Amino acid sequence: MTYSGRNKFEIARFSGDDENHINKKLPKELLLRILSYLDVVSLCRCAQVSKLWNILALDGSNWQRIDLFDFQRDVEGPVIENISQRCGGFLRQLSLRGCESIADGSMKTLAQSCPNIEDLNLNKCKKLTDQTCQALGRRCSKLQRINLDSCPSISDISLKALSDGCPVRCKNVNDKAVSCLATYCPDLEVLNVQGCDNITDESISRLGGALRRLCVSGCSRLTDASLCALAAHCPDLATLELAQCAQLTDAGFQALARSCRMLERMDLEECVLITDTTLVHLAMGCPRLEKLTLSHCELITDYGIKQLSMSPCAAEHLTVLGLDNCPLVTDGALEHLISCHNLQLIELYDCQMVTRNAIRKLRNHLPNIKVHAYFAPVTPPVTGGGARPRYCRCCNII
Repeated sequence: MTYSGRNKFEIARFSGDDENHINKKLPKELLLRILSYLDVVSLCRCAQVSKLWNILALDGSNWQRIDLFDFQRDVEGPVIENISQRCGGFLRQLSLRGCESIADGSMKTLAQSCPNIEDLNLNKCKKLTDQTCQALGRRCSKLQRINLDSCPSISDISLKALSDGCPVRCKNVNDKAVSCLATYCPDLEVLNVQGCDNITDESISRLGGALRRLCVSGCSRLTDASLCALAAHCPDLATLELAQCAQLTDAGFQALARSCRMLERMDLEECVLITDTTLVHLAMGCPRLEKLTLSHCELITDYGIKQLSMSPCAAEHLTVLGLDNCPLVTDGALEHLISCHNLQLIELYDCQMVTRNAIRKLRNHLPNIKVHAYFAPVTPPVTGGGARPRYCRCCNII
């Protein structure tokens, strides 16, 4: 068990004067370890035994998990500020459930002093506002669980701040949690539940019409029913991230493209069941599409890229196209993309049927485009000698 240099000095100062027998028999590291198993009340009582025990009991390493529910309304802001400064980076879990006197100022101190907090329960902290969540979003990047139930002054603005600053990656987030957000935050515009693989179609079907940005990448249980629900209830959706949602098919994207005509950014990486049919639907139904990632969508061919290149979005808006690990894409796809005058970046890593000549031709027509590609070094002939040709991961010509 580690503790600060200041505490080590104070322990050495007081341990010699302390007559308590246990302090002389047990090393201070072991005493710290024993105290680490005590609750808040017991630690406070131990802190009153002696000067040495006060230092040991109040060491930040003993205050990794704190539940102040038993104190409820009696807890004032200065208490939280003192706890925050005492615990610092040690604090991982804090419950302020029912502490109605806690305000934004104390929570800002918490966010600044305790950047490693992972679990925060603010249930019924009625004085907290969006300022608390904005501070947490800026400072507490490791936050995984937060309970904002019965916090009437917290709005969807705060949820956006949390979503942007500390995106949820907690395996324990489930349909009930997302459904609560949908029910109590009808104006929710941004939701990031990346990697929460307990989420199913049930919770996605409850999301409301204000939603503009949704990230469900890594939510592997989602099916076409989720896409149909988004099509029915979220017509203003602009950003949709669906990476690693391997059960989605062309049928779901057909429904989505018919209704969500405001889509601008889509990440479909590892949506392995989709085919050129999905690109046909997106080309017809999503005229504002700017960024599209199709990496590891191994059924996509030149035909789908051709349909996309002929769409209104390609001519006016498409700037980024990701085609990494699409083995059926060939030089023909790049010929079609020549008409995409606003294309700024195309990714072609491990597209083995795309050649340098096709990349040269594309860059001649679109001189400002960046092409990310990889060509394996060419091994010189055994009898020819000489150095190997240069190659570049970013498509520079040999």
